[in-house]
Amino acid sequence: MPAILLLAVAGVLVWAWSTWSRVETVDLEGVLDPVTGDEVNYLLVGSDARDELDPEGDSGVTGRRSDTLILLRTGPEGSRMMSIPRDLWVTIADTGLEGRINGSYNRGPADLVRTVQGSLDVPVHHYVEVGFASFVGLVDALGGVTLEVPHPAVDRASGLVIPEAGQVTLDGTQALAYARSRNYTELIDGREVLEPTADLGRQQRQQVFLRTVLSDVGSSRNPVTLVRVAGAMSSELVVDSGMGFFDALGLVRRLGSSDPETVLLPVEGVRRGGAAVLVTVEPDAQAALDQFR
Repeated sequence: MPAILLLAVAGVLVWAWSTWSRVETVDLEGVLDPVTGDEVNYLLVGSDARDELDPEGDSGVTGRRSDTLILLRTGPEGSRMMSIPRDLWVTIADTGLEGRINGSYNRGPADLVRTVQGSLDVPVHHYVEVGFASFVGLVDALGGVTLEVPHPAVDRASGLVIPEAGQVTLDGTQALAYARSRNYTELIDGREVLEPTADLGRQQRQQVFLRTVLSDVGSSRNPVTLVRVAGAMSSELVVDSGMGFFDALGLVRRLGSSDPETVLLPVEGVRRGGAAVLVTVEPDAQAALDQFR
């Protein structure tokens, strides 16, 4: 029996290694900061492919965008994560012009990393990009993801429908709708109430979703489940070329055994060039960013 189990584990590892070898990599040598200690910063990018019509109704928008930016820091004392608002007004690294940080993604991962490093003055050691569509297969491979919601909720733009409050298990399609929701509307005392914090609330929901999924993956000991998860993720996963198979495996395991602390980046709404954008609130923002330096 032990020999059979050993062979099964070895088979899963071989399959996982083979799957990892097909993951797309991007060369960021000379852009990423070198790892010099036990603490490592990962820039997590959730990308969203758009064709003829944007989910929010913006027609004629094609290509991909960085829909979600999260800075994740891991270390011996635990992990923490901070969402970077896509509407944060910064200086784009490659052009020197001001704009939304989301726009730097259109110039490629290198420019996005440099913009995060330069505008927030934080190191970035590794880059991980995941297409949102792959989350459908990932969540379904896990048998769904269970979240705590205080009220029934809908978002007609993203297709979200949560009919009951409490512990709810979402399948892949509903989990994607939850993560992308920008018009999160709760049913409270028979009335529909639009979640008032707009993008801030969305960031917090995405962090809850991401923490739950990573915890489920990291804590799973079922080799069949892990094989399915790896297969679901590999099609839309992009990592920097310096990140190896065992680095990724170690990251998932660490996150599976911990609950990352949420750090909020203090921002406020302003207008730049007639557009509504966000800027950091100082000096409070620096206190938050110090936790990633």
